[in-house]
Amino acid sequence: MTNHAALCAQIEAIARDAGEAILAIYNTEFEVRRKDDASPVTEADEAAEAVILAGLAKVSPDIPVIAEESAAAGHIPDVSGGRFWLVDPLDGTKEFINRNGEFTVNIALIEHGVPVLGVVYAPAIGRMFCGSDAGATTSTRAADGSFPAAAPIAARPAPQDGLTVVASRSHKDYKTEEFLKGFDVRELKSAGSSLKLCLIAAAEADMYPRLGRTMEWDIAAGHAVLRAAGGSVTTVDGAPFLYGKPGFENPFFVAWGKR
Repeated sequence: MTNHAALCAQIEAIARDAGEAILAIYNTEFEVRRKDDASPVTEADEAAEAVILAGLAKVSPDIPVIAEESAAAGHIPDVSGGRFWLVDPLDGTKEFINRNGEFTVNIALIEHGVPVLGVVYAPAIGRMFCGSDAGATTSTRAADGSFPAAAPIAARPAPQDGLTVVASRSHKDYKTEEFLKGFDVRELKSAGSSLKLCLIAAAEADMYPRLGRTMEWDIAAGHAVLRAAGGSVTTVDGAPFLYGKPGFENPFFVAWGKR
């Protein structure tokens, strides 16, 4: 039986190393290229993915890895066994390019469609999240670069005075605005990358609707954190949200706090 608490610690270490590789490039004059789907990619994406793949090969050499940049290059291993890693080495590349700090390293373990463990690390702001069957935690990097003991987090029930909704900083659209008309929204926050899912897990927000294109690696780690904190992710119609789909493309979804 997997010791998820111990595994979380190992994956957090890998995420920190990937974050250091990203920050080494963050304040340089890096080049921005376009992939076949027109999405941006930088050398930081590739450097972080190399660090993560090497780390996972040591921690779990028998578990296949679906990683964004490798997948874009056509390197997609067989995951029909139901257990695999999903990696987005730098989620929020647009936030990275704009240098607003809201980008993350994402590593998730999927078992039979369910994200059972996930680590999300925002290196520019030094915030780490982990979620597994051992619970959900967060910690923030100290001034000396160390990480204090992680504190437990839990999603909250919807407040009676209205929801705090997080929306994508780079992908807002009218479909989201129309969807939100059916809810009592007290506050609307903008945030980048998978941090939106983690803010719900940490009881700093209540809902995140995404009515646009995303890939499984974009949200799997954040979903694992939110799931461990007592929240959930469903399709817009309320169906369970699973991973390992053909093409790894997501349907529209909503992330919720404790319901």
